Amino acid sequence: MIKGPIPPAAEPPSQNLPPRQLGLFFWLCLAAGAGSVGYRVLVLGQKEQSAMMFIGLPLAMALLLALLPQPKSATGTIMKGISLFLLLLGILFIEGFICILMAAPLFYSVGFIVGIFMDKARARREYEKRFRLVVLPALMLMSLEGVTGSLSFPRDETVVVSKETGLSPAEARARLARGPEFVLAELPGFLKLGFPAPHGIQGTGLEPGDTWQIHFAGGEGKPGDLLAKVTESSPERIVVACVSDSSHISHWMDWQDATWTIEPSAAGSRVTLSMHYRRLLDPAWYFKPAERYGVRKAGEYFLEQTYRTP
Repeated sequence: MIKGPIPPAAEPPSQNLPPRQLGLFFWLCLAAGAGSVGYRVLVLGQKEQSAMMFIGLPLAMALLLALLPQPKSATGTIMKGISLFLLLLGILFIEGFICILMAAPLFYSVGFIVGIFMDKARARREYEKRFRLVVLPALMLMSLEGVTGSLSFPRDETVVVSKETGLSPAEARARLARGPEFVLAELPGFLKLGFPAPHGIQGTGLEPGDTWQIHFAGGEGKPGDLLAKVTESSPERIVVACVSDSSHISHWMDWQDATWTIEPSAAGSRVTLSMHYRRLLDPAWYFKPAERYGVRKAGEYFLEQTYRTP
């Protein structure tokens, strides 16, 4: 049987393939890159201590992630984007770990608020309206705190700590004049998170004009020194004022002075330390209690190291 030529195979009909969609990872990297640029802009503008950094920046990132193509959950996408941004900062600025740790709850909180409203807005229009008219303006207003002096809450703070000792008031004063011997293993847990720690102290005496210098190292930033001078002295009261502070602590607070009072007590004497400083970080509702807690722990540690039992 003679077979004829085999006809050519029919070409499949051309199909218009849909354009390839960019993956979620691309959008996450884009948002993280935009956040990094925003961070640099705030640093160059010297606004990295204001709420624009801790509320405004995560708000901008969350809105960007919420409006870009994404899976079903806006909240999940925003959280992944913020996590990637914080991880990138941690890799690039290893010494800034403590700042990232302190900022993370604010970043995640802002992102969570935006994500929840975006997710609910898909199901019910009223949530989108509520977000645009109430939540978004409130977050934007909060991000302005600290940008100017008129947009800041009071910054002056005072923290007081006390300790009972078995020493007489004269002995307690003499012990204070020698200064503490810092044992870093006895630092409170909060101060071990990455804050600069006191590694040594130089100076003696509690007479007006006497100077003390505490060397801080570790944590983030370069080592630095806190230099203080006795400005007032009596058997019961000593005032020490800050002269200069080159430690990284000066990025978060501005030390003013410390007042020591020594009073007789049933046990021997009661030593009270009043520390005065200016808060430099915003927003106040978040950083004020955090800084007060840290200063309280630092004061308690100083008292314990000064009057620790040999």
